[in-house]
Order: sequence, then structure tokens, then C-alpha cells
Amino acid sequence: MRPVTAAMILTIAASFLTATTASLAASFDCDRKDLAADERAICDNRALNDLDVKMATSFELIAGLLAMGNRGELQDQQSAWLKKRQACEGDTLCLRNAYDERMKQLENTYNNLGRPL
Repeated sequence: MRPVTAAMILTIAASFLTATTASLAASFDCDRKDLAADERAICDNRALNDLDVKMATSFELIAGLLAMGNRGELQDQQSAWLKKRQACEGDTLCLRNAYDERMKQLENTYNNLGRPL
């Protein structure tokens, strides 16, 4: 039997959310009139939209697994990442790279969670 990896768990969780929110990005409302350039690019590009859903789902899943005292650090990292994503503006390659980097960070956080004995 294969061991369950962080990537497997995060992919499965995100796939359920992706199936139910195909027209919306998970972390913001695509119908808002005042979308920033990065948000507009994400809403207009299905692949980026799906990456956003996966990232937001993974973030929420991991935040729920962290001890209360460690959630602040994760939220600070997310805020810093959002600034980096916003700097991409509408550059889809930059956005894709930003999401790939953030998913690696989240996977690393998940892999380093303390496990009960």
C-alpha cells in the first residue's frame, strides 16, 4: 500500500472544491467590479483559477491542522505571498510561477507538521 503524501491529500481536497466552483476563484469574488490586475487574470484564465482554488483549499486545510500559535506565521507568509502575486499584475507566467512556489511552500509546511506518536 502506498503511503499518503501531502501532494495527494492537497490535490484530492482541491479537486472537490474545483468541481463545485468552476467559475469562481476560491480566495476572492470574480464578480467584484474593482478586481486588481492579478485577480482579473486569475478569473479570466481557467488554469490560474484552478491553481487559486487548489492553493486556497490547501492553505485552509493546513491552517486547520496547525496549532493556534503557529497559524499567525502561516497567515503572515500568505500575506507576503499575496503581495508577490499582486506584483505580477496580469502576467500569467508570473502568476503561474507564484502559485507553483506557494504550493511548494504549503506542501513543505504540511510535511513538517508534528505527527502524534
